Order: sequence, then structure tokens, then C-alpha cells
Amino acid sequence: MDSDSSQTSLWALLKKGNTSSAIAALGNTGIAVIKGVAAATTGSGAMFASTMHSIADAVNQMFVFAGSVLAEKKPTRRFPSGFGRVINIFCMIAVIVVTVMAYETIREGYHLLNHPSAESHGFWLNLVVLLLSIIVDGYVLMKAMKEIVREARIEANGFSFISKAFANVGRAAPPTRLVFYEDLVATTGALLALLAVVVTALTSFTLLDGISTILIGFLMIGVAFKVGYDNMVGLIGVAAPKDVETKVASIIFSNSSVTDINQMRILQEGRYYHVEAIIELQPGLSLAAADDIKYKVRDSLLSDADITDVTLGIIEDNGVRNWKPELETL
Repeated sequence: MDSDSSQTSLWALLKKGNTSSAIAALGNTGIAVIKGVAAATTGSGAMFASTMHSIADAVNQMFVFAGSVLAEKKPTRRFPSGFGRVINIFCMIAVIVVTVMAYETIREGYHLLNHPSAESHGFWLNLVVLLLSIIVDGYVLMKAMKEIVREARIEANGFSFISKAFANVGRAAPPTRLVFYEDLVATTGALLALLAVVVTALTSFTLLDGISTILIGFLMIGVAFKVGYDNMVGLIGVAAPKDVETKVASIIFSNSSVTDINQMRILQEGRYYHVEAIIELQPGLSLAAADDIKYKVRDSLLSDADITDVTLGIIEDNGVRNWKPELETL
């Protein structure tokens, strides 16, 4: 019986895992194998760089999916704040993998610049593999963009999800951001590799193979820096975006007995938020009535799927307007 319950619990957690990272891991694993065969067969440096990038993406996204599953575990007595920051740790491991792969890629590009006579062959194989890579990475990138829009809880019609994804990427969960940045660079890197393969096959400008390989390596470093910074901030603990703060304040003020917000702090963990606030109520309320109002406000906040924890204090209205939307949270 316990075994069945455990399996059910594990399956429930897996279903809550980040969809974008799971799809990306599968897609990039397949692409990495195909690219690796093509790179070994043709000797193309750009194809080697693209292979390294796909391997890094696949490994990272497997880590990230595992982290996103663990992050969905419910709080325990030992870990009362939950496991939201576990995903940040897994993303930091992913950053290390990307950095190592980027180093190997740049080193290979430098080697190709010093030995441009090492000619590659198998033009059509490279062309087909890179076109396939662009299609797969582009598909994963589109899925990540749609996931960003969904997690940010904004409306997007037609292809407007593309611009809205770029504008709201900071509000997405860490694994979704990682997939977005990695596949944005992967698609760009595949285009660079495709350009290098075509130019070196049709012209005598063989240096482009090494140049594009180095550029792909630096793009990978850019992803590592950006994702590393975002997750370092997440591990420290970061305040929620202003629009989330405004939404929370709106929910609190929707109760007619609330006159002001004396103090409020909203901490972001992964894509979830912890709310701590002291609210001011109408003067003259009994303790029982004030408690009822506090619990109603708390329940209203917890009804938002992105808010997992609420701690409220109540005081009588002090006659001074403390809450102003433009002020920083305390």
C-alpha cells in the first residue's frame, strides 16, 4: 500500500515538472547524437561546436527537469519554506556544464583558426543535420516562449506571444528561463554553423569555420553568465516584481475592512511567492471580527496559484497612509 502511494506521489510530482525542460532534454539528446555523427564524419569545426552545445543543453535540461520535480515537493517540518530554491541549485549545476562545454568549443575554434587547412567534407550531411537542428531547436524555443506567457499569466493572441515572451521572461520559472536562453542561443548557433558550412564549401574562406565555432562558444558563455546570475539572485532571495506586488496589494484591498497596508514583503522562490504583510483595519473592530477578516484576506491571497505562503499581522488604522504603490516593499 505504501509502495503504491509512493509511486502515485512520484508520478504526481513528475507531472508537475517543467514541461519545457523535459521536451528540450529529449529534443537536444536526439539532435546531439545526430550532430555528433555528422561532426565525426565530416570534420566540420562548426558542426563540432554545435554538437557540444546540444550535449550541454541536453545534460542541463535533464538536470533542470529533475530539479523542477523536486521543487514541487510540499513543505515539511524540517523544510517549512518548501523546496522552491532546489531548482536554482540544479540550474547552477547546469551553468557549470555549459561553461565547460563553452571552453572546449572555444578551444576547438582557436585550433581551427591556427590550422585552417583541415578541410571538412560531407556538405549535404552537414546541411541536412543543421536544418533539422534549427527546426527542432526552433520548436523547443517556441514552446518555451509559450510557457513563459503561461507562467506570467498574460494574454497573447497569434504570434504576439513571441514579443511578450521576451518582455516577460524574468517572470518565468528558472527552468523555463534556462530553456529559453539556451535554445535561443542553440538556434542562433545552428544558423551560424549553417552559414559556416555553406561558405566554407562554396568559397576558399576556411577561417569562417573557426570564427563561427568561437562565436558559438562565446554565446554559450553569455548564457552561462545570464542564467548563473539569475539563479544566484534566486538562491539569495529576491523581491517579487512590481506588478506582482501591485496584484497582491489589490487582493488585500479588495476586502472593504482593510484601510491600509502598513508593511509588506513578497519573496520570490522559483516561480512562487511568499507574502508577509501587516494590514490596517477599520477602528473599533472586535478581536474576533479582526481575526475573521485576516483569515479571509489570507484565503484570498492563497487562492492565487502563484502564492504558496502568507503571513499576515493586523493592527488598527493609525490614520497615516503608509501604502503607496511606488514605494519599495519593506
